[in-house]
Amino acid sequence: MSKYTKGDLTPVVPKRFRTVFFMLVACFALWGLLNNMTDNLVPAFEAIFGIKPSESAGVQISFYGAYAVLAVFAAMMVEEFSYKTGVLAGLGFYILGALIYIPACIAQSFDLYLLGIFILAGGLSILETSCNPYVLSLGPEKTAVRRLNFAQAFNPVGSLAGIFLAKYLILANLEGNSKAIQLFWVCVPYVGLIAVAAVIWFFFVRYKAPEGGSEQYEMPKQDDSMKTGISKPKLIGLYGLCIAVPVGFLLAMNYGLEDPGIWGNMVCQLLVVMVGPVVFTLLLKNYRSMLCALLNLPRYWMGVVAQFFYVGVQIAAWTWLNKYCCVQLGLSTDVAATYYVISLILFILCRWVATYYMKKFNPADMMSLFAIVAIACCAGTMYLPSDVLFHIGGLPFSANVICLILISGGMSLMFPTIYGIALGGLNQRIVKLGAAGLIMAILGGAIITPWMGSIIESTQSIWFCLIPGADTTWNTEFKTSDLAVRASFIVPVICFAVVLLYSVMFRKPLTSSDK
Repeated sequence: MSKYTKGDLTPVVPKRFRTVFFMLVACFALWGLLNNMTDNLVPAFEAIFGIKPSESAGVQISFYGAYAVLAVFAAMMVEEFSYKTGVLAGLGFYILGALIYIPACIAQSFDLYLLGIFILAGGLSILETSCNPYVLSLGPEKTAVRRLNFAQAFNPVGSLAGIFLAKYLILANLEGNSKAIQLFWVCVPYVGLIAVAAVIWFFFVRYKAPEGGSEQYEMPKQDDSMKTGISKPKLIGLYGLCIAVPVGFLLAMNYGLEDPGIWGNMVCQLLVVMVGPVVFTLLLKNYRSMLCALLNLPRYWMGVVAQFFYVGVQIAAWTWLNKYCCVQLGLSTDVAATYYVISLILFILCRWVATYYMKKFNPADMMSLFAIVAIACCAGTMYLPSDVLFHIGGLPFSANVICLILISGGMSLMFPTIYGIALGGLNQRIVKLGAAGLIMAILGGAIITPWMGSIIESTQSIWFCLIPGADTTWNTEFKTSDLAVRASFIVPVICFAVVLLYSVMFRKPLTSSDK
C-alpha cells in the first residue's frame, strides 16, 4: 500500500517547525540572491579597476573556488556536529566576508575584495550543505521531498532579487561616478544584507527543537555512520592544517618575486589549495574508504565531471552574457543586465516545466534533448547576425542575442538531473561524501569562466578560425571584438557536449543489480 493515500492530510511542515522552516527558506533565498548578484561584479570590477576580462574573472574563481575548497569541510560540519551548527557557521562566514568589503572599499583594493568574496562564498557552501538535509528533517519522511521542493522554490526568487540589486545599485552607478563612489555602491547590498543574516543567525543561536507535542511523526534521523570518533577540535584543526600548508607553500613561492609566473595564476593557486581537502579525506580511514567506494562507481565520478562542466558553462555563459550584449547591440552594462533577467526567468520557467514532464519521460533523455538544444543555440550565438529584428519595451533583440537567451532554457534541468543520476542508488553511508564531491564540482565555475574570458580578451586565438568573416575591430571600451565574443561560445559547446555524453551513457535508471 502506498504511503501517499488519497485524502492524506499530513502537513508538509508541521506547525511546531514552521518558524525554523521559514528561517531556512530565508537562507535558500539569501544564497540564490548572492550567487546571481556576484555574476554582475565581473563587468563592474572590470570597469572600476580597468582590468582585463580574464582578471575580472577572478571574482568567479574566488567565489566558486571557495565552494570547492570548503565542500568537504561542510560535509564534515554536518556529520560531526549538527545541521544547526552548519547553518550558524555558514551565516558567520558570510557576515565576516561581507564585512571585509568595507576595508576593501576604503583601500580601493581588488585583491581585498577577492578575499572577502572567498570567505563569503565559503559561508554559502556550508549553508547549502546544511540547509538541504535540515529541511528534510523538519517533519515526517513521507512529505520530505515536497518540503524540500517548496523551500527550493524560493531560491530563484532570491536570484531575481540579486539581479535587480546588482542592476540598480551596482551597475547603474558605474557611469559618471568616481572610483570611491562606484566601490561604495558595490558594498551597499552586500553589507546591507548582513542585517538579514544576523537576524537569522541570532534566531538559530537561541533556537531549541521542540520536544513532544500533539504532532508525533516518525522523523528521519541523521546518519552517524560517517563519524570518525576524533574530537571535534582536532578535526577542525586537521582540516585547517591541510588548507594552511598549501597556502603557505603558495606564499613562499610568491615571496619577493616580481613575476611569480605560474604561481601567480589564480586558477593554479586554487588547484594547489584543493590538495588540502583531498589530503584531509585520505588521512581519515572512514572517509578514505568511502572515497574509494565512490571512485569505483563510474555513474558517480563521471557525474562529478559532468557537473564540473555544467556549472562551468552556467557561470561562464551568464558572466559574459552582459559583455556579449554590450558588444553586439551597443548597450551600456546596466541596460544589458536586463537580458540577464530575461534569461533567468526563462531558466526558472523551463525548470518548472521540465520537472513536471519528468513524471512522463526519462530525465536523462530529457537532459540529452536540452543539451542538443543548448548546443544549437550556442551555434546561433556564434554565427547568426546581430541586426535588430524587433524591440520589446525599448530593448532591441537580434537573432544571435535571442539564441544567447535561449541557452539558459537549455541549461535549466541539468544541475538537479546530473545530481540525481550521480547519487541515485548510493549507499547511505557514502551519500554525504558523494554530495560533497558534487559540490566540489562547482569548481567548474572558477575554471571555465576565465577560460572563456581569455578568448574574449584575445586578439589571436586558435578558436577564431571557427568564425570566418567576423568583424575583428577592437572595442576599446569593452576590451574585446565581435570575433572574440562570438568565438568564445565554443567553450559552452564543449561543456554541453560533455553533459550530452553523460546523459547518453547513463540514460537507463539504476537497478538493484547495478548498486
